[in-house]
This record gives sequence, C-alpha cells and structure tokens, in this order.
Amino acid sequence: MGVKTFFHELKSKVSASRFFRALVTDSNEVVPKCTEHIKSIETIEGHGVTPGCVMQTNFHDASQFKYVKHRIDEVDTENYVCKYTLVEGDVLGDKFEKICYELKFEPTEDGGCVIKQKSEYHTKGDVELNDEEIKAGKEQAAVLYKAAEEYLAANPHVCA
Repeated sequence: MGVKTFFHELKSKVSASRFFRALVTDSNEVVPKCTEHIKSIETIEGHGVTPGCVMQTNFHDASQFKYVKHRIDEVDTENYVCKYTLVEGDVLGDKFEKICYELKFEPTEDGGCVIKQKSEYHTKGDVELNDEEIKAGKEQAAVLYKAAEEYLAANPHVCA
C-alpha cells in the first residue's frame, strides 16, 4: 500500500464559522441543498458529527457514484478543523484502501476564510495515481465548495 498526499486551498468570502458549520457540523442539512449531485447525508453510526461516527453521503441516480461512507476522526469546533476518512463506497474502486481528509477553515481579515484541504490517498498494492485522477478529485471539491459558498451567500440566515 502506498500513500500520496495532496493539498488544495480555496479562498472564500464566507466566514470560517459559517463554512465550517455548513460543510461539517450541519452538513446533513446544508450540503444536499447546495448541490444537485448529493441526495442526502445521514449519520449511520454514532450521534451527529462526532469522532467515531460514520456518515453516509448518497448521490442522485444520475451520478457516477452511488454512495460513500466517511468516519469522522476529529472535530475541532473552536479552530474549525475536521479530520475524516472515506472508508467505503464505489469511489474507492479497486485502487484505494481509504482516503483521509483534513479540512481547515482559516479566518481572513476581510471576514471570509481560506479553506485548506489535505488529502491522503492510501492505494491498494502498487497502484499509482495519475495526474488526471488528482485533478478530478480537486475539481470535485472545488465545485462543492463553490456551490456551498453561493448557497450561503444567497441564504445569509443559514449557519449564521
């Protein structure tokens, strides 16, 4: 098994606290409203978004994927950090054992934030990742973040 680590950053006009709530602590309520790709997010083990719980994201029928399960490893609501691991789902295919993520929402002086994502791809056997797979993963994350930013801007009462 190999491990490849990648970093991705995005700047947003939305505050760190609102973005953290939208994508982490209130994700089951907010994320399906932000994007047409995600049908629902539900806690299937544990209670809420807490360390050890397992969240299942279900995609709409038109999606190339059916579902993914994430185990929440750490949630720091004071510093807006969440660590979680993708442990099951057709996204993993025959290439990945798991994918570990760390999301940080860092406040900026203008009232917005910088979203910093660290992704660790744990591959099966001698599988090598190619640039297209990495690019696709980053693009999917960027689309979700942009959709959430637009939704929060249009709905200032959400996660306020």
